[in-house]
Amino acid sequence: MATTSRSGSAPDDEDSTPAMRRLRRLSLHLLQPSDRPSDSLVAAACAGKRRAGGLDADAAALTAYLRGRHRAMQARVYEFYVARPELQTPVELPTAAHRELCFRQMSALVREAGVRPLTLMASDPAEYFAVMEAVGGLDISLAIKVGVQYSLWGGSIINLGTKKHKEKYFDRIDNLEYPGCFAMTELHHGSNVQALQTTATFDPVTDEFIIDTPNDGAIKWWIGNAALHGKFATVFARLILPLQGKGGEPADMGIHAFIVPIRDLETHAVLPGIEINDCGHKIGLNGVDNGALRFCSVRIPRDNLLNRFGDVARDGKYTSSLPTINRRFAATLGELVGGRVGLAYSSVGVLKVAVTIAVRYALLRQQFGPPKQPEISVLDYQSHQHKLMPMLASAYAFHFARAHLVDKYSEMKKTEDEDLSADVHVLSSGLKSYITSYTAKAISICRESCGGHGYAAVNRFGGLRNDHDIFQTFEGDNTVLLQQVAGDLLKQYQQKFKGGTLSVTWNYLRDSMSTYLSQPNPVTARWEGEDHLRDPNFQLDAFRYRTSRLLHSVAARLQKHMKTLGGFGAWNRCLNHLLTLAESHIESVILARFIEAVKSCPDEKTREVLKLVCDLYALDRIWNDIGTYRNVDYVAPNKAKAIHKLADYLSYQVRLVARELVDAFDIPDQIIRAPIGMQSEAYSQYTQCIGF
Repeated sequence: MATTSRSGSAPDDEDSTPAMRRLRRLSLHLLQPSDRPSDSLVAAACAGKRRAGGLDADAAALTAYLRGRHRAMQARVYEFYVARPELQTPVELPTAAHRELCFRQMSALVREAGVRPLTLMASDPAEYFAVMEAVGGLDISLAIKVGVQYSLWGGSIINLGTKKHKEKYFDRIDNLEYPGCFAMTELHHGSNVQALQTTATFDPVTDEFIIDTPNDGAIKWWIGNAALHGKFATVFARLILPLQGKGGEPADMGIHAFIVPIRDLETHAVLPGIEINDCGHKIGLNGVDNGALRFCSVRIPRDNLLNRFGDVARDGKYTSSLPTINRRFAATLGELVGGRVGLAYSSVGVLKVAVTIAVRYALLRQQFGPPKQPEISVLDYQSHQHKLMPMLASAYAFHFARAHLVDKYSEMKKTEDEDLSADVHVLSSGLKSYITSYTAKAISICRESCGGHGYAAVNRFGGLRNDHDIFQTFEGDNTVLLQQVAGDLLKQYQQKFKGGTLSVTWNYLRDSMSTYLSQPNPVTARWEGEDHLRDPNFQLDAFRYRTSRLLHSVAARLQKHMKTLGGFGAWNRCLNHLLTLAESHIESVILARFIEAVKSCPDEKTREVLKLVCDLYALDRIWNDIGTYRNVDYVAPNKAKAIHKLADYLSYQVRLVARELVDAFDIPDQIIRAPIGMQSEAYSQYTQCIGF
């Protein structure tokens, strides 16, 4: 990239030819930056003492700040599995063996290590999610299997059942006496839960529900724990009440959840009326036994209806505190957000592992260099910094965002506040979608950045990619979840202009909508000084301006198209715009949490390092969408150029403390496991892995 003069004007004449500009770009790519790329970008006040042009970073101090309240529990889980080599997942393992090992790993966690996941989930969700991240470090299949047993099967009892269900099932689920499934998805329907076809018809003569699969499209599909280990399933089905509809027709009361035994508790034989088949080998997560369930007139007691939001009396009369099917459905799904919180949380853990391996290898690997001089680390190349340093910054940003999400979720479970529940529902949808999509792409970039050695299975990128990939689909397809975020933003936008109140996450729309929708200031649009660009107020205002502009414009487009296309057609016509809006809003939320975490850091040196990382996260995101800012003249051409240059320079600065930043994640080598990602003797361990 061509440099500018002190005044920000064009380069000198001798540098203006295409050949000279090309040589300058090559020199910047091959050589480390000089002390500053431009005097116009002076050192920020927050930069503090530089080490060889960068900050002093203390990995121990960073670790101390990053550690959550439940790091001791994570360490306990790590130590338990490290001490049990027979419970560690080898690189190559057939599906059947992987499934049995995964169940043994979960059994050992509960019965030998003494961890009670369901108790943790009910009493302290933050500690439960910390355990989930720890077991995912051993094997992502194990994290998912634990999640099916406790977040989904156990969570359905806690969140959708009543006292009688908790008394009967809670302890037996917690101690793994009752392994179970969560049977929601069907062959023909996944995201559209309201269209599920499985039926549960009440029989007033026998006081039972009859569970039926009316056609092949209604077969329950991809049900974790079903193929081998599950003894029960929470089955989502349409509640049918005979003779209670119009003209004596059956009444469809909408989707409800039912406890259905699927295997004999003693013999483990599949029960009559139930057909179970194995969904087979998958791209990843082959330690989880996914199965398909078909029901043929399976009778269950009336008490097996999870009746928190709707109940059927002995005489067949239906009662609910919620007056409509849609309200009951929303309440039911709203209680299941814990799964999305868990996936967002675990995805950050996967990203940390991938980035740690890639950064450590990039520091170790040496290639080329100036003539007659030693080879240099590949992380000294600007192109490599451009790949990995914004990703490292994102891992930090997501770390603080997930902590905020878990805090909000824990508060929601304690207070049962309806407004907070709605806020957490949308926040979890957005963060789960955004983080898992980002991590999926990042793993592939990390693999590529490690060259041929990144392709070795023992170095883990293939396994991480394959196991994590489905995070983008289950617990809500990411595109569908982003639409929920966009829909809620539009609802909040409408409330704003009707004088209503907004939920906490959307306060910036209430406080500053008029500011964000006004014409950009032509003076500030040209400011390009480093102090200004690294000002968190500028960064957050830029993110929020973009979101507000997107919201205002998509609302106008929807209103226009509804006149001719109707509601559904207008939404579909504007769908890409709506997805961009949702992602923009979530990026604003993430940045706000990162800025707050920097301000709250008590140690000055650690705060300086975090400020550097936060600035890179913000400016890299702004540069990646610079076209949006230029289109509305929020950023003048000279300012856009300054943002690009500063983002590159900050990547270099973060590179100088990259080792400390990944070490601060405090992930044990036994969890990293990739030889090229070891803290020491990486090549030696790598050669030993293949038999030397």
